[in-house]
Amino acid sequence: MADKPTVYVTRRIPDAGIERLEENYDVHVWEEKTPPSKEHIIETLADLEAEGLLCLLSDDIDGEVMDASPNLEVISTFSVGYDHIDMDAAAERDIPVGHTPGVLSETTADFAWSLLMTTARRTVEGQDYVLDGEWETWGPTLLTGPDVHHATLGVIGMGNIGTEVARRAAGFDMDVLYSDVEPNEDAEAELAEVGVDAQFVDQDELLAQSDFVSLHVPLMDATHHLIGESEFQQMKEEAILINTSRGPVVDPDALYTALEKDWITRAGLDVTEPEPLPADHELTDHIPEKLVVTPHIASASIQTRNKMARMAADNLAAGLEGNPLPNSAHQD
Repeated sequence: MADKPTVYVTRRIPDAGIERLEENYDVHVWEEKTPPSKEHIIETLADLEAEGLLCLLSDDIDGEVMDASPNLEVISTFSVGYDHIDMDAAAERDIPVGHTPGVLSETTADFAWSLLMTTARRTVEGQDYVLDGEWETWGPTLLTGPDVHHATLGVIGMGNIGTEVARRAAGFDMDVLYSDVEPNEDAEAELAEVGVDAQFVDQDELLAQSDFVSLHVPLMDATHHLIGESEFQQMKEEAILINTSRGPVVDPDALYTALEKDWITRAGLDVTEPEPLPADHELTDHIPEKLVVTPHIASASIQTRNKMARMAADNLAAGLEGNPLPNSAHQD
């Protein structure tokens, strides 16, 4: 009997994916908490002469990595985004690349709303207030924040996640503005069915009119530092920024200045630049009074992460068996 194909997994993913792979393949998993270096990935692929690679957003997968194993047949990423993979290099080598689209839209939207509510109603500050022993009595002006209901929500990027974020605004009777490269009429019609009248406007108007601005764009040249000093100065002083897209969409120096100078009132981030955010980064000076930061956990529901693991494993298995990938990044 021929040896099983070998696959290298660059991080411990949920068992739902690992167990699927172990049924038919020789699986090697990087077990450390932090990601392996690019050099380690290259060395491991070369030593294993692996046929399959299952990677994460934190891994830099370029042509040098792909050439490390002469047997590499397929790359699967445990993520929706795949800007960490050199797609041109993969195409040149006829290596199919799979990803996990459509699985985390609602879960990420839920989390964007948790950040929105947390920053608006200052719950992290409230908890610290209690833990620091400062809660002596009820106060009429203690930790007041803006209402969410009947406010204006601005969504930058009306894709799947942006649409789900806008859908949830129905429960708060919010006005919804959105900007994108072009109007999304399908999303508008879908949202209208749940009572959300989403209005397409240019980004400048959205920034000027919105009480809450939620970012849902992919990371590319056009969106790198999409929100910088000029954009912050267009926003309302009482506005709150939420970012669950990618860290470099927001210029961190500009965000620090915006919070320092009260150009906006608060921000909630699940993604940062740099990522992870060092504990001594200047932005942490604003935690928790003006800033809430979480460690890139917007998709971290048990159900969603299990689905992602199964999808990533299915993509890898399909490539190893010479079949089309169920979710090919090349088709996007």
